[in-house]
Amino acid sequence: MAYIVAEPCIKCKFTDCVAVCPVDCFYEGENFLVIHPDECIDCGACEPECPVNAIYEEDDLPEKWAEYVEINERFAGEWPNITEQKEPMDSSEEYRNIESKREFLSENGAS
Repeated sequence: MAYIVAEPCIKCKFTDCVAVCPVDCFYEGENFLVIHPDECIDCGACEPECPVNAIYEEDDLPEKWAEYVEINERFAGEWPNITEQKEPMDSSEEYRNIESKREFLSENGAS
């Protein structure tokens, strides 16, 4: 079972989780991160580090974000791997408490 990055990450992209991942299984999009399900070792180190509570063990993922299982799997195969912590997006403070952000998810990888 892998961990999943869900909707709260959109337009925030805090990377505290990346800094603690022992297997470098995060991949970076333009405004979102994903976890590669085949690389995640289910250690759980990332989950408590997320300041917007966007990371869930797959079995604990709220039903309203079920589509993020497929989103993580899909984009982990397309986006570049991220292995070091970076500054969050400039929009992170503005969007960190917004509940519904799916419409803002960019499918572009980080450049």
